[in-house]
Amino acid sequence: MRGLYFEEFEIGQVFNHMLRRTITESDNMLFSNMTLNPQPLHIDRHFCETQTEWGQPLVNSLFTLGLMIGISVPDTTLGTTIANLGMSEVKFPHPLFHGDTVHVETEVKAKRESKSRPDAGIVEFEHRAYNQNDVLVATCRRQAFMRKRPGKEA
Repeated sequence: MRGLYFEEFEIGQVFNHMLRRTITESDNMLFSNMTLNPQPLHIDRHFCETQTEWGQPLVNSLFTLGLMIGISVPDTTLGTTIANLGMSEVKFPHPLFHGDTVHVETEVKAKRESKSRPDAGIVEFEHRAYNQNDVLVATCRRQAFMRKRPGKEA
């Protein structure tokens, strides 16, 4: 299994990723604790049940972001990316809860040749994550510095 090279991406191409992941309380607690995030919205069930409109802990949004991009990697950038250049327009339109199952689609929004490296190009992806009810829970635009197929340098 490998990701795609720069020239294999087409603007408008959509990947419906087969990987799915059900989020557990342990996932959320471990991530929040590893990143030193003491936000009670993520780690304090009693607080959430008694003092929030949600009535339950929310999955840490940075975990959601990382999971969304991670799910996309096998179909898009596994072994063919040089680096992530940035992420923009990150949004979380609906909360994600323990027990929700995430699935992701990725659309190629733009691409261009690298101005500094003839062996690479930049691909802009839009990642969209949904819960098991197909409710949009996260979006992000990501710019990735991608390898060209060996021997295809300009």
